[in-house]
Amino acid sequence: MIVIAAIVLGALIGDARARRARGNRKDRLQYAAGHAIALAIPALFATILIDRAMRG
Repeated sequence: MIVIAAIVLGALIGDARARRARGNRKDRLQYAAGHAIALAIPALFATILIDRAMRG
């Protein structure tokens, strides 16, 4: 769940940044994808750590 939320949040943030920079549709998609990936990776590690702490 954390990873999905991070992907959605990252995509929204990336799209907003590209819009402020007056980017076209391709710019907005690239910014959204980049931000989504950048937030998904730490969220994945956080999910793994939380899961291991609960089992521990």
